Amino acid sequence: MAHTHDLKSAAKTWQTMVDSNQALLLRKSGHDVSWWAAKGHAQGLKSDAELRAWMRDEHGITGYAQYAVSWEMFGYPEFMLRDADELIDGQYGDHPHLRPIANTLLAWAAAHQGVQIQMRKGYVSLHSSRRKFAQVTRANKTSVDVALRIEAPIGGRLEEVKVGPGDFFDRKVRLTAVEQVDQELLDLLETALEQNS
Repeated sequence: MAHTHDLKSAAKTWQTMVDSNQALLLRKSGHDVSWWAAKGHAQGLKSDAELRAWMRDEHGITGYAQYAVSWEMFGYPEFMLRDADELIDGQYGDHPHLRPIANTLLAWAAAHQGVQIQMRKGYVSLHSSRRKFAQVTRANKTSVDVALRIEAPIGGRLEEVKVGPGDFFDRKVRLTAVEQVDQELLDLLETALEQNS
């Protein structure tokens, strides 16, 4: 069973993310989440994908600010599953300062209807309906690596990974703080998801 402390800290990370997304939406658009949800319902939007396209194309609202409305309209993802908690505890138990990075990446994945999260003993893999497109691994005591199956030039935050034949995960981003799970990283995840869907 997961320790209640860990569930509480996961819930706290989650709540913080929800609050900051709602604040961002208000800052970006001048309207709060209920205003947007009411507008989305009036528009007859039926899915997360329709909502995202509408917010982006009609209103220029992208990224984190969209999540707040999606969760309001379509429900919050069942973010920390009990059995998943145990596996995450195993990976981050001795390195609690890295846990918020994993939690935030999982929150992103859980918010996407097209993404399946698979928990493994030493890592978490993210899959589209077609195949795996990203893997989240605690790299060492100070960082978490996000390996990506992506066609994109090396440079900036995207580092090259030496891989064997048949291994397509030859790009990674190394994260040392939760603030680095930013729009730039989410764009890379979105691109990897699209390229592998």
